[in-house]
Amino acid sequence: MFPAVLLSALAAAPALAADGPVSLLASATAAADAVAASAPAPVADAQAPATPPAAPDPAMAAMTFFKMTEISGFVDMYYMYNFNKTNPALRNFDVTHNSFSLNLAELAIEKKPMADSRGGYRIDLDYGPTTAIVHGAEPGGVGIYQNIQQAYVSFLAPTGTGLQIDFGKFVTWNGYEVIETKDNWNYSRSLLFAVAIPYYHSGVRASYSPNDKVTVTGFLVNGWNNAQDNNTGKTIGAELTLKPTSAFTFIENYTGGPEQTNTNTGFRNLSDTVATYTVNKQVSLAGNFDYGKDGATNQTWWGGAGYLRYQVNDVVAITPRFEYLNDKDGFMTGTSQKPMEGTVTFEFKHKDGVVLRAEYRHDFSDVAFFTKDTGATSKSQDTVTVGLLYAFSTKTP
Repeated sequence: MFPAVLLSALAAAPALAADGPVSLLASATAAADAVAASAPAPVADAQAPATPPAAPDPAMAAMTFFKMTEISGFVDMYYMYNFNKTNPALRNFDVTHNSFSLNLAELAIEKKPMADSRGGYRIDLDYGPTTAIVHGAEPGGVGIYQNIQQAYVSFLAPTGTGLQIDFGKFVTWNGYEVIETKDNWNYSRSLLFAVAIPYYHSGVRASYSPNDKVTVTGFLVNGWNNAQDNNTGKTIGAELTLKPTSAFTFIENYTGGPEQTNTNTGFRNLSDTVATYTVNKQVSLAGNFDYGKDGATNQTWWGGAGYLRYQVNDVVAITPRFEYLNDKDGFMTGTSQKPMEGTVTFEFKHKDGVVLRAEYRHDFSDVAFFTKDTGATSKSQDTVTVGLLYAFSTKTP
């Protein structure tokens, strides 16, 4: 290449000589540039080794895990005094008279399925007397399942806005109240929650929301409170959630299937209705109605509960509750009766997750159902409870 440049420069030299050495040098430079531009590009060495992929960053993997996973939990303690001076009747979790008691301790881990990561799971690990009560009728044995309140795998199918499918053990879709005290307005549970509906199920559920106002969910499970089935039949369920406005929510639930041990004869049917309405930032209302019938025994029960929550300020809230249960066949309480209860709960909530609830509750019935320490029975029962709990979540702002 260099000889060609030299020859081009020499050929132009006579014509440029009169212009002086500067013109001659410029000509040589231009010729060199032209030859370089016409030269073929160098061929890459085919034997050059490929750049190895970067090693995974453990710190980044850990950050991704915690970004997509929520870890939450709580510890719930209480002291309850029954003026009948014995353990109370028609209560399910705050059951110990005149004793400082553990209600429940829980640790939950959850990854919700999303459009960019469609797999998910949830595990709720529980410890305390409450979980023993919840699993008291478990056919598979209390000891095996009582420490796992929920354990399921989720998948968000790419259908429309997303069809979420959960497979495993999960809490019931029925009722307004839940097992966790922190998520209720009162400390004690209602009669409807205690005796009229199941606690949990094992099976599969599929939920679809065509928009932000409607959600439809279907269930196929073993039965009421059955991680291990007690017969060969299966129970079906359905839930319709309507949210026409941000302030009002209406939920209709159905559960039906054979629930008697070792037989598929006779369906137990349950209709559960829940409505909530936020009047303003201080006042909220809620209502719950249940109707059930066991086809195997031809026994029915029904009842309703009403709630009003008044948020005094960011720290203090007051919640009265009143309910009625008609158990004329004695299917849920073991006695033909019509129990009622009135409760008022004062809540004091600290910004760091500590909640104190002080509660007075009056239970009464049309029959002498409540026991006193003397062995006598009474038509009423009065209790005072103080509950203290601490709750946390990694997703809390």
